[in-house]
Amino acid sequence: MGAADMTYIDAHTHLDHCRADPAALVAAARAAGVETIIQSGTDAVSSHRAVELAERFPEVWATVGFHPHDAKELDPAGQAAIEALVAHPRVLAVGEVGLDYHYDHSPRARQREVFAWHVGLAARAGLPLVVHTREADDHTLDLLAERAAGLTVVLHCFSMPERLENVVARGYYLSFAGNVTFPKAAALQAAARAVPAERLLLETDAPYLTPMPHRGRPNTPALVAHTYAWVAGLRGVTVGALAAQVRENAVRAYSRLRLE
Repeated sequence: MGAADMTYIDAHTHLDHCRADPAALVAAARAAGVETIIQSGTDAVSSHRAVELAERFPEVWATVGFHPHDAKELDPAGQAAIEALVAHPRVLAVGEVGLDYHYDHSPRARQREVFAWHVGLAARAGLPLVVHTREADDHTLDLLAERAAGLTVVLHCFSMPERLENVVARGYYLSFAGNVTFPKAAALQAAARAVPAERLLLETDAPYLTPMPHRGRPNTPALVAHTYAWVAGLRGVTVGALAAQVRENAVRAYSRLRLE
């Protein structure tokens, strides 16, 4: 793959959280060589929005679910909304879902209940699970061990480098965001260097975690190219080879994903 035809996948983003118009963000990403943007839902409204964006732009695909911040808001109507959306052909996965004990915007017990419900939904729908976990490693991994056997699991914005051997042994996909480029992220960089090639994904989590050298401004899908370049350097491979590997991994992880 040469520079002229190299393309990137942004495996996790939030276009609806960005200030710029989605059309402008998608156009800029396309100009930067980003062929695929996976837009993550975080509640019923944003999950519907993710699907709308996936219907509008051929580059965009959706995931649907309730973020742990919003777990307290999940009611029967929200469950019905997410259950209906998982049947949409542009929905790749259930997510982002999981546990966040850093902010505790929802009670921890409720977070665990809602996470378990989403795991069950992914199993019933035959879809992968995109997981957010922050300062909740033990409970996250225990719940996945108990309930997610047989599911494809993507650990979005990978944040537990000390558990690398464990999660790789489980066959999970590890998606690294722009914070892997931060100067103080030595442990995360070591994990990005060591993860087996077939388990690696890259993302922006835009508008958050803007990669170097653009840290300090809002992130966008177009900037994922900087994360690819950084991780390629860590791994001692060309950017083209890394982009091809991530593309292969994304197609394997997300059975509904269709790339030309």
